[in-house]
Amino acid sequence: MNIIKPKKLQIGDKIGIVAPAGSVDGKEKALKAKLFFENLGYKIVFGKNIFKNNGYLAGTDEEKLEDLHNFFADKSISAIFCLRGGYGSIRLINKIDYDLIKNNPKIFAGYSDITALCTMFLTKANLITYHAPMFQSDFGVDKISDFTLKHFIHIIANNDITALNAKNVYNSGKTQGILFGGNLTTMGSLCGVDFVPKEKFIFFAEDLNEPVYKIDRMFTQLLNVKEFRTNIQGILLGDFLSVDDKKLLDKFFKELAEKFNIPILSGFKITHKKHKLTIPIGTKAEINNGTVIF
Repeated sequence: MNIIKPKKLQIGDKIGIVAPAGSVDGKEKALKAKLFFENLGYKIVFGKNIFKNNGYLAGTDEEKLEDLHNFFADKSISAIFCLRGGYGSIRLINKIDYDLIKNNPKIFAGYSDITALCTMFLTKANLITYHAPMFQSDFGVDKISDFTLKHFIHIIANNDITALNAKNVYNSGKTQGILFGGNLTTMGSLCGVDFVPKEKFIFFAEDLNEPVYKIDRMFTQLLNVKEFRTNIQGILLGDFLSVDDKKLLDKFFKELAEKFNIPILSGFKITHKKHKLTIPIGTKAEINNGTVIF
C-alpha cells in the first residue's frame, strides 16, 4: 500500500469547506469559523451546496459529491474541512471518484460520521486523512479550545512527531502499524464493503450515547471480519461518552485484552468533547507499553 501524505497546511493556503453529512441549522457558526481561520491567515471557500437542506441531510448525495469532487479537483485548494457530522457520509462512498482523490492528494479533516470518508479515502485512494475537529462544531463557537487548536495545528500544519501517554493500560506490549479508526458506530456501518487496510494497523475508537452491549456488538462485528482481525496490532481507546455502565465497559475491555492479547491503551482525548486530539489516519505509529508515538 503506497500511502500518500498530503502537504502540510501553510499560512495563506486556501481551505474548502464541505458538508457531506447532516444538515446545517443556520450560517452563524460557519461564518464565525470562517472569520476565525481568516484571522489566522488562511483563505476559506464554502462549497456552493453546504447550506442546502434535504431533511436530515445537507443536500442531496449529488450536491455533496459535487462540492467534494470540485474541491479535490481544484488545484488552488490545499485542504478540505468538514462542516459538521451527523449522518450521511456513508451514502457517498460507492459514488466517489477515488482516482480523482488519489491524483489530487490534499488534507481532508473531520470526525464522527466523517469517519466513513476518512476510512475510504485511505483504503481506496491511499490518502492519509485526519480525524480532526469540525469546522462549525469546534471552530464556530464562542470559546475555542486552546488544546484542540494547538494539537490541530501541531498535526495539520507542523507534522511534528507526537507521543501520547495512556491513562490506563489494559494490556501492555510493543507493536507497530498505521493508525486506523474513528467513530466506532460509523466503522461498524462499513462492514460489507472493502474498508480494511491491507497493512497492519493500530485501531483507535470513540463513541457517544451507546450502551455497553452495543459497544461490545460493534467491536465483535469488526473483529469478525477476517482482514480486520488479521491486521489489527493494538487498540487505542478514546472517550465513550454517556455510556450506561462504566464498570461494565471496563470489564468488556479487560476481556477484549485477554482474548486477543494485543496492546490495548485507553484515556486518549479522541472524543466528541470540546478538548480533542487530531489523529492522522494512515500514518505509521508504534505502541511502546503505555505510550503511542506517531
